Amino acid sequence: MTSDASAAPTVEPVPVDVVLPLRSAVLRGGGPAGLPGDDDPATVHLAARAADGRVTGVVRLAPAACPWRPHARAPWQLRGMATDPAVRGSGAGRALVEAGLAVVAGRGGDLVWCNARVPAAGFYALMGFTTVTGEFDVPGIGPHVGMLLDLPARAQEALPAFPAP
Repeated sequence: MTSDASAAPTVEPVPVDVVLPLRSAVLRGGGPAGLPGDDDPATVHLAARAADGRVTGVVRLAPAACPWRPHARAPWQLRGMATDPAVRGSGAGRALVEAGLAVVAGRGGDLVWCNARVPAAGFYALMGFTTVTGEFDVPGIGPHVGMLLDLPARAQEALPAFPAP
């Protein structure tokens, strides 16, 4: 079976064990990639797959208080996003974020926030996120910035929806 690298990736909800290998390879240099709350029933793990079924990107979303908007009604954190370096620029990251925003909006979320690695901040800005902090260091991982995206206007867009667990 030949894979068409130009085909749009598919995105689907998956169990945490599906996201860990890519998360480990891309974000942790092969080290442990589990995060607190990964097994929480409210946490959503999404995987982008190439036409051949290979996982090319992953992301985790979970309800979590936003440190920059402590009074937000229904904030969610985007965390553990990783794309295979071989497919960057192919739309896997965009598809993951769009699907994730749809999941959050579908579950009543109105804000998505993240600690974005500095090299990825431009990508998140293109997706509509706003930088709300200066640069800070996450020990053992590197420089990050805080970013967020308000969802009310996006909640009405026709984005793919996934059922609640």
